[in-house]
Amino acid sequence: MPIPLRLGVLTFHKCFNYGAYWQARCLVEALQSMGHNAVILDHHSWRVDLSEWKCGYFPRSPEFRSLITMPAYGRKIRAFQKAQARLPLSRAFSLDQPATMEEFDSVIVGSDEVWNLKHPWYGGKELFFGKGIRSRSNVSYAASFGNYPATEDLPPRFAENLRQFKAISVRDLNSQKIIRDVVGIEPELVLDPCLQFEPTPDSDSQLPDQPYAVVYGWGFTKPMVQQVKRWAKGAGVRLVSVGYHNDWADENRLSASPDDFVNLMRNARAVATNFFHGCVFSLKYERPFVCESLPYRAIKIHDLLSMVGAERHQVRIENMAESWIERLNEPLNLEIAARINRLRESSQAYLDRVLRCVN
Repeated sequence: MPIPLRLGVLTFHKCFNYGAYWQARCLVEALQSMGHNAVILDHHSWRVDLSEWKCGYFPRSPEFRSLITMPAYGRKIRAFQKAQARLPLSRAFSLDQPATMEEFDSVIVGSDEVWNLKHPWYGGKELFFGKGIRSRSNVSYAASFGNYPATEDLPPRFAENLRQFKAISVRDLNSQKIIRDVVGIEPELVLDPCLQFEPTPDSDSQLPDQPYAVVYGWGFTKPMVQQVKRWAKGAGVRLVSVGYHNDWADENRLSASPDDFVNLMRNARAVATNFFHGCVFSLKYERPFVCESLPYRAIKIHDLLSMVGAERHQVRIENMAESWIERLNEPLNLEIAARINRLRESSQAYLDRVLRCVN
């Protein structure tokens, strides 16, 4: 039997974001279920905390600043803080001065946009590229460059740090190309932890008492809004916006906890989203869905849907024809589930292999 390892997961675990919370939790709990002593590296920075709080209270800033929504977003922040406090965490340390962090047999960097140099407050933090990590080996799982495109140069110091990793896996084709072309390593393509492992809420949630579709995201275009509303009216479905204010939805659950998010997603009739993890959880629970592709998330959404053969569920302004709305009435194609299952097998094989090497 392999010797249990002391493992650290380095990711964006303090974001007030459903995808960030669940991918961190799913990965660390999966590592624990494999028999390892795994914790999330509890890095701190007052600058990052301030940015997270501003984003938490004003997620649509600067386009949307309303005193009306602040109390509900405050409740959402407190729900996240309670959930984050229950995560298995390492001893706290400074993000910018990690010398006081604990030592580990191996640190797993990812998931999330940990290598996105364009991230508004985490971008360029060298700890996520391995600098200063106290471990015998660094590996990545489902790491991403986010909206940092493969067409832009990666500064040499970041590439050199990544070359010191013992193994690298990424969750999207854009990141795979950057690692291959710039770092000179052939990375494996794996699934986001929320799609690879099972999110397990700690509590039940109050669900709508009639059929409903989840709206997840903000900044939807007018044509998208019009068609989703028309579909919902025709289907007799209530539109429930989760975590973000959309005045065109029938109901806004702005203070939804991470548990509420999962419970609402897995019981929804369908999902309309423009967020990456809106797609991930729709695929996880095999919900009919459509995703509008907007610039900030276009790369990772396109790559995810291409990986699993779900390109038909992506909506762009230039193909805003009424035919796409039928995706909300249709079960997912069986080939999508088959592709996801194949990727689950190869993703687990990657984790097993790199952890055996540490032993």
